[in-house]
Amino acid sequence: MIGRWERRAGYAILVLGSFIAALPLCGVVLMALNSPSDSSGSLSVSGAHHFSNFSTVWQLAGFGRSLKASAIIAVTTVVIALIVSVPAGFALATMRFRGRSVLFYLLLLGLLIPLEAMIVPLYFDMRRFGLANDYWSVILPDSAFSVAFGSFWMRAFFLSAPRSLVEAARLDGASVLTTLRRVLLPLARPQMLTLAVLVFVWTWNDFLLPLVMLSGSQIQTAPISLVFFQSQHTTNYTYLAAAALITVAPVVLIYVLLQRSFTRGMLSGAVKG
Repeated sequence: MIGRWERRAGYAILVLGSFIAALPLCGVVLMALNSPSDSSGSLSVSGAHHFSNFSTVWQLAGFGRSLKASAIIAVTTVVIALIVSVPAGFALATMRFRGRSVLFYLLLLGLLIPLEAMIVPLYFDMRRFGLANDYWSVILPDSAFSVAFGSFWMRAFFLSAPRSLVEAARLDGASVLTTLRRVLLPLARPQMLTLAVLVFVWTWNDFLLPLVMLSGSQIQTAPISLVFFQSQHTTNYTYLAAAALITVAPVVLIYVLLQRSFTRGMLSGAVKG
């Protein structure tokens, strides 16, 4: 039984940790709202009212095109990862077939091999199939890496799901797809949303793969546009802070909208009772 003082101490530690984590972000926001003529990078609350910095940076860096490209890549990757990972995790967890363990360990190899070791052959493969400098040259590799983790993630959930529900559905004559769609998927919603958030964040923040695969095209993702903008405005800290906030805004928005399901999915199975 947790005492009153222990509970208060826990809340105090959480508040202190939240303050420490939010302090740098508040500093970036203040810097982004400073006057563009201020090249010292100082933080001034009284002078933090230049909201026009965001529109100026938006036009200078062309964030409209780059955010659209990042959204297309990230959303498509999330959809593919969910469509493939959910049935794959279900099959690996509940079905018995020859080679199941071998297939599972092959999927785990996708988590062990770093992207840097495969980026060069991936580029030549995409160029051979005529996909270089196209959205699919980034979407397909990102989806493959996401499916490796997604299958492992969903398999862990389906293994922990109550077997009595699956057995009851089978006794009622439900097919495998019906059991998955009507019995287990409603329970797996937090895990699926957590997987979607993780894949979206990883794909959105990916820099190396789009840089290599899209080097010969006009397509630029948000992180690439941010790096190019940084190279052009190395001393204008106000514009750099505004550009950084624009780049991370979609990720923060997605997390805020799905934070409850994300937390439930991350903590699912941590406590049994």
